[in-house]
Amino acid sequence: MLEVSLESVIPALVGGWLIGLSAVALLFLNGRVAGVSGILNSLVFDRKDRQLWRLLFILGLVLGGFFFSATRVVPPEYPASAWLLILGGFLVGFGARMGGGCTSGHGICGLSLLSLRSLVAVIVFMLTGILTVYVLHHIVRVDT
Repeated sequence: MLEVSLESVIPALVGGWLIGLSAVALLFLNGRVAGVSGILNSLVFDRKDRQLWRLLFILGLVLGGFFFSATRVVPPEYPASAWLLILGGFLVGFGARMGGGCTSGHGICGLSLLSLRSLVAVIVFMLTGILTVYVLHHIVRVDT
C-alpha cells in the first residue's frame, strides 16, 4: 500500500498554489488564459505577437523546474532517459496544439471558467493517462 507523508505532499501543494496564482495573475493582468502550448506557439511562430511576458512565462516554467530539482534533498527518479522525456514533452505539446488546446489551458483555466469543452478535454486526458498506465503495467508489463 502506498504511504503518503506530509513532507512528500508539500511540494505538490506549493506547486499547485503557484500554478494557480500564476494563472489568475496572467488572466487578470493580461486578460490571457495560461495555456502553455499556445504561449509557446505564439512565442516561437507568431512574429507579430512576440511579447516579453511569453518568454518570461516559459523561462519561469523551465527555471522553476531546475530550481526545484536542485533544491531537493533526493532528486526525482524517472524510468526513462532525459531525451525520451523531452521528446515525449514535445509530442504532447504538438498533439495539444493540433487538438486546439493543452492540459494546462483546459485543466487549470478552462475548468475554473466552467468550460464544458475543457471538462470533456480533461476527462479525455485523464482516461487516456489511466489507460496508458494500465496497458504499460498490466499488458506490456513495464516496471518502473
